[in-house]
Amino acid sequence: MIDRVAYISLHTSPLEQPGVGDAGGMNVYIKELAATMARRGVGVDVFTRRNDDDLPEVVEPEPGYRVVHVDAGPSRRLPVSDLPEYVAEFADGVIKWGYTEGAKFDVVHSHYWLSGWAGVLVKDALSIPLANSFHTLGRVKDLTRRADDAPTALFRIATERDVIALSDCVVASTEAEAADLLEHYDADPERLCTSPPGIDHAVFCPGDRRSARRRLEIEEGPLVVFAGRIQPLKGLDVAVAALGHLRSSVPAARLLVVGGASGPAGQAEVIRLRAMADDMGVSDAITWVPPQPHEQLVDYYRAADVVIVPSRSESFGLVAAEAQSCAIPVVAANVGGLAYTVDDGASGFLIDGWEPGRYAAAIARILADPGLAARLGAGALDFSQQFSWQATADRLLELYDGISGR
Repeated sequence: MIDRVAYISLHTSPLEQPGVGDAGGMNVYIKELAATMARRGVGVDVFTRRNDDDLPEVVEPEPGYRVVHVDAGPSRRLPVSDLPEYVAEFADGVIKWGYTEGAKFDVVHSHYWLSGWAGVLVKDALSIPLANSFHTLGRVKDLTRRADDAPTALFRIATERDVIALSDCVVASTEAEAADLLEHYDADPERLCTSPPGIDHAVFCPGDRRSARRRLEIEEGPLVVFAGRIQPLKGLDVAVAALGHLRSSVPAARLLVVGGASGPAGQAEVIRLRAMADDMGVSDAITWVPPQPHEQLVDYYRAADVVIVPSRSESFGLVAAEAQSCAIPVVAANVGGLAYTVDDGASGFLIDGWEPGRYAAAIARILADPGLAARLGAGALDFSQQFSWQATADRLLELYDGISGR
């Protein structure tokens, strides 16, 4: 029986708003999973690095789920590339907090490669089993990265290999990620577990498009929505270029972008994309919306005719899953976890590669055919029902039981 678990999220906190800085789908994953576990009587302490002096040591978003801010390095936001030198200090802070509080953890579950490194240290010090979720893998990102995007540091790839070797279990979001771990990292298949993230169906559910647009003050007309961090990995350049193609057949089409710059190349990417839109003559058809609280994304999904997810790498694709849960068709890259999250031809369309014209053609098909749009919307809602946080918690509790008894 699992009574208490430690979640490690060194570089970003589940309290931070997705779409800001390094916060994204992983933050949603940890927040929703921790809350679900706590409601089922499993205590969860999420350890994250303090990046602001004004943050309290402990925040309790709801009973049984706490976020602990650990001092490691300067108390300010730092780029991920600066964080490796503070991993040992962070792990030491987690270990000391556990001893001071008398916390008895059954399992430590780390998230991302930096947290995995810290998790190995915590595992050894407290003699508890370690599960690790990477959420993104360096070698896999490099396979499809844009030519002008910097390659993954070799140090990260070496650390990922070590974490995989030293974890009691590595949790993959989809069979695609599990295959990547086997092929590119020689992971032990007996220590691999597949557990997809979930969706809060009470929040992300179908609603009236016109009402959503009125609330958001969006005009009527064909609307494509992109939601996510703005960085080369997320493929927003493909969406902007696709709009240029789409406008030749659907002159009234618009693109709404919800998200902010992320990562070392984020701000440069924003500047590049705005210049690109100017050059293509579509600036007037793009609305840029700053990052929104996660629960408020539901109105942006509902307002859309189509949600576009042209990422170059995704371990799962939470935006695609949530949009489908709102009965919105998705046009996504046929890569990584998106191939499992989107049912090609039934809940949307999967596109091979990143040629903008292909995305535009798929979107145009949906916009031109109300019957097809309705069928895909119904298929999207149906397909999304397999993803729930309760199912994710069930699978992980089974995993935790297994490795704690190993």
